[in-house]
Amino acid sequence: MDDNDTRMHGKTVVITGASSGLGRGTAVQLAGLGANVVLAARRRELLREVAAECDAAGGTALAVTTDVSDADQVETLAARALERFGRIDVWINDVGIGAIGPFWDVPLADHARIVDVNLKGLIYGSHVALQQFRAQGAGTLVNIGSIDSEVPLAYQGSYSATKAGVLALGRVINAELRLDGQDDIKVATVMPWAVDTPWWEHAANYSGGTPRMPAMDDPRKVVDAIVETCLDPREEVAVGWKAKASYASHKITPDLSERMSADIAHKWQIEDAPPAPATTGALYEPMQSGRGVDGGVRERMAREERQR
Repeated sequence: MDDNDTRMHGKTVVITGASSGLGRGTAVQLAGLGANVVLAARRRELLREVAAECDAAGGTALAVTTDVSDADQVETLAARALERFGRIDVWINDVGIGAIGPFWDVPLADHARIVDVNLKGLIYGSHVALQQFRAQGAGTLVNIGSIDSEVPLAYQGSYSATKAGVLALGRVINAELRLDGQDDIKVATVMPWAVDTPWWEHAANYSGGTPRMPAMDDPRKVVDAIVETCLDPREEVAVGWKAKASYASHKITPDLSERMSADIAHKWQIEDAPPAPATTGALYEPMQSGRGVDGGVRERMAREERQR
């Protein structure tokens, strides 16, 4: 990404899930390109820290404490953005939570909470954004899906289901925008491979093992892809060669792709992972830990391998 690119200068971008991980990294990078960034997440104090970082990078930040599973709070988020900046040019739905473990071992309430945040929360954000974009006549909606949107992954049942919903929603909205003649409103679904962010620390976990996945991508690769999508939106963006290969292979041999993915998940998460107690993670209440862009999972896994 060219730091001298001026296309985002003065543009207003709403980013949910902005307190850590991909949301935080994207916010800071967009701020560095001169954007106004409206930061949404549950961790009020951490949002202020991210806002200060964005201001220092060269942008203008507004922090709005938001739980995206509450439609009224999402409406307030949009209202605050418009009150401060007058318009919304890009809306990024980045919030995502998960529960790791066999489907039947994950409590029903946890499954429901994942749907509330990952799917209903994304629907709320998309609906609010599109209402504003239609009023303006233009805008870009960026929904963060996952390679799980295309290739469902064992031991991440509800997460995979909600991310499949994210992909389907984007496809439907794009079809409806075409039928409505809204050529200047774009909807993109970004689909990363497993990424080393605090998502793994924040996930609920009923697998019996420490959360992990082999060959994780650096989050900065995905941040770059999200920022590029804001500048040049495409309907579906698989990030990196591993995500692209999985996406393509699932189109050709879906059963084999799903079997191979399941076997990998079973080996690394169930058979080989160091033991860990069951936890609801950050599903219901935010955690103080896991504050950066990088989750430190690759470093931890390398350390654990050396200690074997």
